[in-house]
Amino acid sequence: MTEEPDEERRRGDLRRRLADSPALRDAIDRAVTGGGLPADLVSPRALDELDRGGELENAMGLDALEAIVRRVGRPPLVVRNDAVELEDLPDFPAGTDALIKGVERSVLSVGRVEFVNHSMAWGGTGWVIHEEDDSTRIVATNRHVAKVVAQRGFDGSGVFLRSPASGLRYGAEIDFKEEVGSNPGDARPVEVVAITYLADDASPDVALLRIVGDGLPSALPLAGAEAEADQLVALIGYPAYDSRNDPDDQARYFRDLYEVKRFAPGFVMQGLDGRKALTHDCTSLGGNSGSPLISVEDGAVVGLHYAGQYGVANSAVGVETLRRLIAGERPILAAGAAVAQEQAATEAASDGVHAPEFFRERAGYDPGFLGGNLDAPWPGNPATLEPGLAHPSDEDPSRPFELRYTHFGVKYHLDRRQPLITAVNIDGEHPVRIKRTGDKWFRDQRIPLDSQLTREDYGDPEIDRGHMVRREDPNWDPAATSPTDVTARAKLANDDTFHYTNSALQHSRMNQGKELWQGLENYILDSARTEGFKACVFTGPIFRVDDPLLADGLPVPQEFWKLVVMAAATDGGGPRLHATAYLLSQGELIRDLLEKRSRVEGVEGFVLGAYRTFQIAIADLAEATGLGLAHYVPFDPLGQSRIGTEAIDTGEPLFVPLDSLDRVVT
Repeated sequence: MTEEPDEERRRGDLRRRLADSPALRDAIDRAVTGGGLPADLVSPRALDELDRGGELENAMGLDALEAIVRRVGRPPLVVRNDAVELEDLPDFPAGTDALIKGVERSVLSVGRVEFVNHSMAWGGTGWVIHEEDDSTRIVATNRHVAKVVAQRGFDGSGVFLRSPASGLRYGAEIDFKEEVGSNPGDARPVEVVAITYLADDASPDVALLRIVGDGLPSALPLAGAEAEADQLVALIGYPAYDSRNDPDDQARYFRDLYEVKRFAPGFVMQGLDGRKALTHDCTSLGGNSGSPLISVEDGAVVGLHYAGQYGVANSAVGVETLRRLIAGERPILAAGAAVAQEQAATEAASDGVHAPEFFRERAGYDPGFLGGNLDAPWPGNPATLEPGLAHPSDEDPSRPFELRYTHFGVKYHLDRRQPLITAVNIDGEHPVRIKRTGDKWFRDQRIPLDSQLTREDYGDPEIDRGHMVRREDPNWDPAATSPTDVTARAKLANDDTFHYTNSALQHSRMNQGKELWQGLENYILDSARTEGFKACVFTGPIFRVDDPLLADGLPVPQEFWKLVVMAAATDGGGPRLHATAYLLSQGELIRDLLEKRSRVEGVEGFVLGAYRTFQIAIADLAEATGLGLAHYVPFDPLGQSRIGTEAIDTGEPLFVPLDSLDRVVT
């Protein structure tokens, strides 16, 4: 059977776009092949096979096609100097030109979504949907636009990806100008500082971006009700030449003028009613993704344009969905979260549960443990994570959030279902050696059971159940007559470490890096530069919204930090602390610090490798994690060294890769 001419032309256009666009080949490589693009992908046969199965259209974003619906009568009007240039509108009611002029101020709040450090210069349209304060705005666009440079994180926000070539993190800007006749100096780019919401693939095609600056445009008002059929509307955006649409239609409408702001009037074809999608016939092309669909009567937004079909209809997300998202409501994912909660609510056969009464005599972590007026307080909680911390049923108001155990305490994050920070007192002079036998893990009923992991959550063979407080660390008792005298107190401390509140998900490939990690406390205890055989050790995971997810939706931390605090040898001076910080990582946090301080060359040269242990300046750890560590910064030998002083002066992050423990700066 011979192909229709327009189908043949469409395939030819696809082949030419693929051959001419390295960015497009990269997109197909990521979306279709997962890496290692086959050499024959651009061959006609391979292209036809991909096209026939729909994979090529998905890779190219053709599932989000912007389309010319009416071949005549729907002109995309040019915007120049923030004003709409009118043309004859014979298909519209009398007075439409006056209505358009009445709402043309709307164009000020619409911008082009441009990309940073990406081979694609820009990807769609965005518009101000909400004003958080005088200098902060929320911009709405499409998920499929934001996903060019970002991925959805654990909490539903978006996280910018990194270039696989340079290692630089992608970014985005909103340029509210980019009109016909604009000069480069007319650009008004505003940095996207955060992606506050990035829809999952099963939710409406929406992303919300935060921008900050002076003199930002006002938010477009949202309509009070969903759009109705035959309502006069307009699409504001940045149509780009699109071979998916008829070239003759494009030439007639656009006159070879693309990628500039346009105001395209049209009509609602079908209203949104639960079973039917919101559709319209405003002229659009690739680049209109994320455009606002406004009522020409009053300028209020009735929808967010996201897709269309040539000659049939364009589609938009309804205004009530947008209103709910701005109000903070989020779609609920049924699968992963429900399964995780069901597993947590069902006790594993080999697991146990301890009631609150079991912990009645637990003293928890002692900040004054080092003596000599040397306080070792808990690190301050990261402000962004503190609202998620658990409040134990026996919480001491003077020690908020602390789950108290024998010789250690835990601050637990409910949403992540893992500890945020653990703190343990170690007495190296009175250790008790307790042989490890068959482990039995417990959940702690002082906090919600459905927020704690269970044995099933660690069923993946690649995932380890990682103690945050080492089993050996709290196993001490001054009353023990020898290290083999297993007292009740030491045994209780040992058993307390086997609570899921003290356990974090860890990839098994971390194990090699943990060889140095696990020996740090002992090494510091034995160092001639410290004294007293006592230490306070804080440990925790570094939670990121882009942490990889297990099949059931559980996020797995990729980095862990540790802070070891002791009394310093003072040569007769007054008592003072000695504090050192460490990182178990492939280097992501260090690379983030380089990038945050605009060390672009350092970012490009920093190669992520296997998991390693780093010693890191306490000040840098605090900045990167949001932990309150100011109490310990003055007592950090790494930060006080000559190299540390120079690093502070130049703004360089300070870290030492530890190939062996004798490289620790004490």
